[in-house]
Amino acid sequence: MVDRPAPKLKDIWVGANFWSRVGGPLMWRSFDETVIREELRVLRRHGLTVTRSFCYWPDFMPAPDTIAEPFVERFGRFLDLTLAENMLTIPTFIVGHMSGENWDVSWRAGRDLYQDGWMLAQQAFFIHELASRFCRHPAISAWLISNEMPVYGGATSAEYGRSWARLMVQAVRAAGARQPVSLGDGAWGIELTGVDNGFRLRDLRRIVDFIGPHAYPMTNDPVRQHLTAAFACELSHFGLPVVLEEFGLSSDHAADPAAADYYRQVLHSSLLAGATGWLAWNSTDFDLPAQDPYRHHPFELHFGLTRVDGSVKPALLELERFAELLKTIDFAACSRVPSEIALVIPSYFDTEYPFTPTSQRPLIGAISLQAYIAAREAGLSPALVRELDGIPAASLILVPSTQALTAPTWSRLEELANSGSTVYCSYFSGGADVQRASWHPDLNRFFGVEHQLRYGLLNPVPEQTVTFTFEAAWGDLEAGTTLSYAAAGSDNGRAFLPVRPRQARVLASDQNGRPALLVRDVGRGRIVLSTYPTEYFASARPMVNPEDTWRLYHAVGAMAGVEQPVASGRPDVLVDALQHSSGSRYAWFISEAPRALSLAPIMTGDWRLSSLDGQPVDGIELPAYGVAVYRVEAITEP
Repeated sequence: MVDRPAPKLKDIWVGANFWSRVGGPLMWRSFDETVIREELRVLRRHGLTVTRSFCYWPDFMPAPDTIAEPFVERFGRFLDLTLAENMLTIPTFIVGHMSGENWDVSWRAGRDLYQDGWMLAQQAFFIHELASRFCRHPAISAWLISNEMPVYGGATSAEYGRSWARLMVQAVRAAGARQPVSLGDGAWGIELTGVDNGFRLRDLRRIVDFIGPHAYPMTNDPVRQHLTAAFACELSHFGLPVVLEEFGLSSDHAADPAAADYYRQVLHSSLLAGATGWLAWNSTDFDLPAQDPYRHHPFELHFGLTRVDGSVKPALLELERFAELLKTIDFAACSRVPSEIALVIPSYFDTEYPFTPTSQRPLIGAISLQAYIAAREAGLSPALVRELDGIPAASLILVPSTQALTAPTWSRLEELANSGSTVYCSYFSGGADVQRASWHPDLNRFFGVEHQLRYGLLNPVPEQTVTFTFEAAWGDLEAGTTLSYAAAGSDNGRAFLPVRPRQARVLASDQNGRPALLVRDVGRGRIVLSTYPTEYFASARPMVNPEDTWRLYHAVGAMAGVEQPVASGRPDVLVDALQHSSGSRYAWFISEAPRALSLAPIMTGDWRLSSLDGQPVDGIELPAYGVAVYRVEAITEP
């Protein structure tokens, strides 16, 4: 079994990023206690317990070595109002970027925020001054150093990103503050995006207390759109709590019912991906069309959970229901259920190897996301494992559309197969015009085939559709079963691997009778090869999910002996579970269907479903994009 982490902070945050509708980022200039109190009260009334608050840097530090006392006093008053409403807040110090514009302090004069010693001292001074004044205030739950610092300060080197982070966190600690600290950088570095901005989670995990991804995906497939934030949370696990620090949408970009669907999907899928805190963007709409940044980014006026008149949007009601559910299941005592499935994230995604094309890193990310979706649709609930951290033993190991793993990793995979694992790999030419084809050190022996590649040339897929036809029953697929894949992608990636079987046997052939899926038995396990990059094909297409890779994954899972206590039996209803420390288990059913549906859950072993109040459940009704949560109970003989 592979652990799926979800460490928690002391406080479980369900809240919102907060600007008052009176002023937005300039709220400290027109501080209106009456309005702010009512804004906080509405949030608290709907189950939110925390805000993320912002010290707008140009106002709070108008000159070097200078703190604007009136603004600091107003911030202190905000803390008092927060406490009076029985809420907490997470102050954010260096707010130089906000909602589509950078707000620089007038005295910076172009100095580098990471490398200039004087600017480092000024930032540390500001942080130390505010933290020392407020660190004992009971409304403070944690601290954030910045708001999306890589956008404000730009990308930097890993060395300077790490040293900047260490100095800023030290300023908080030197002030006597003991609450958790993180950076507010958005977690947009190489480990999540494949693009190195200098903020590397592998380095920062030794400096901060939690990791806070910001997720605003713009995709071309509903399931990808719903699961991208969850995937970001999965990729953010480096031994620290993961807080979905920013997520949300503008009412200009989605109708209210669709916004509620999106919130519901993101909240529950990220919970199951190991997030343990949620801060929506943001608390309120604004009526500030003449004020920057809203003048030139007018859609930023309408990201609120409430409207300018204080009325509630459906998204806030989703947060309220979610917060209530966390109380009902005693989420603080819940953990993720370990998985029998490991989904491998290649080190070429998050590591700078010499003379390897960096353009492939985002491509690896897109393929990995699509594989994660297919596994979830197959009911497999995989654990994401990074090659750089080593591959653990698992019943099923998925290596999707990966051109390259390091040579020691291929050896490790064969060792695991020999010990009983089922290792599934799909071929990929790489998607770039540099050293196309496999980078495997011993492809023929590893897969039990003889490849027919020609140097410098690809084997393009001329057909619109690739069809796998199974020659015999395999997994849960009967002989004669066909799986179809629309071939998509670039000329460098839309290719297959021509092979002749040697030690491997052919499980399925393609539309031209060539081997499409092969298996080589290895010790107590097996190695499965797909000669087509089905995950890559799907990642390159819009409106694609569900597609038949989930059926392939389900079959290979069955071959590997993977069993789940409860399943939906359909790809458009995702199922996962949390385990309570008392031994209770809770199952989630998350519908990706745009219409209401009914299903009879599939139970394995001596398990049954009941409602959260203990009533037996035989059938499940889910509204469009709906979520249902049940107890999973062992059946006991009378």
